[in-house]
Amino acid sequence: MKTKRFLLAFALLALTLTAAVSKPKNKLYVYNWCYYTPMEVIKEFEEKFDCKVYLSYYESNEEMFSKFMCGATGYDIVVPSQDYASIMIKLGMLDKLDHSKIPNMKYINPDLQKKIDYDPNLDYGIPYYFGAAGISVNKKKVKDYPRDWSIFEKTELKNRMTMMDDMREVMGAALVHLGYDVNSVDEKQLEEARQLVGKKWKPNLAKFDAGSFGKAFATGDFLVCHGYVEVVAGELEPDEIEDTLDFFIPEEGGASYMDSLCIMKDAPHKELAHAFINFIQEPENYAKFLDYFQFPNYVNTEADKFRTTKPLYDAKAMENCTLKNDLGENLEKFNEYWEKVRFVD
Repeated sequence: MKTKRFLLAFALLALTLTAAVSKPKNKLYVYNWCYYTPMEVIKEFEEKFDCKVYLSYYESNEEMFSKFMCGATGYDIVVPSQDYASIMIKLGMLDKLDHSKIPNMKYINPDLQKKIDYDPNLDYGIPYYFGAAGISVNKKKVKDYPRDWSIFEKTELKNRMTMMDDMREVMGAALVHLGYDVNSVDEKQLEEARQLVGKKWKPNLAKFDAGSFGKAFATGDFLVCHGYVEVVAGELEPDEIEDTLDFFIPEEGGASYMDSLCIMKDAPHKELAHAFINFIQEPENYAKFLDYFQFPNYVNTEADKFRTTKPLYDAKAMENCTLKNDLGENLEKFNEYWEKVRFVD
């Protein structure tokens, strides 16, 4: 009996020691957008830094921001878009970065940095991804069309087109098409944009749609869709992408977005958070991120050397796009014109 007890105690001790040895020493809590974090890169980071990365997800900036405003704590890294990053900087929610711990920020595209007027020195965020919505056309069924925002004026495509259910995207497209700035809050310009969308574009749309347009494009129900190309491509077979899809961002430009890797002011693991940001921007690692989504690269100057997939569109197409800024108190004014488009026109 004593021998059995000794063996049992020895076995339990061995299990305890094994667990202690195998248990990661460090932890990192990352709060990111859904389906926006390649697990291959996460696993490699965990192995290199002997840590465990705990991922939590959100579906909108509003959801993320509301959670923090309600008192959520314990997160190390968050990935807000430019307008919410600006708000969070102003509210003192983000920690100032130690650039000496992020040497790979030398790979950030200087042309992109010029666009970041709310954080020009990248003191509070390192770009994660810069992208833009555009227009997907079923080139098998639609012929002879303009490659700009006026495509939504084509009456022969009535009820076979959609635009995003997003006021900044749609009104931004109209403002740009009229020769104005995406972030304009000038009432005369907003009224012109409202008239363009409400009187010339909306009558030809099946609906404003931010979620299901990819599936409907794949089935052939919709022939022209405004939105993110990865949503459409994700519903098509690889050979269909080449044969069916023509995606373009109008030369005149449009609204763009940029998500940044930021460290929370009260982050419990700031040293590891800096290491994570630096790891993501290692060109070989950033290339894996691009490959995972077939994104074009406008962020990291060296990553294209290591990628293995062809991007769904050329990054140069985004050069004329403008980041959607935080409009502050003027957001309500912007919303008033959008509400007229949605429910009056």
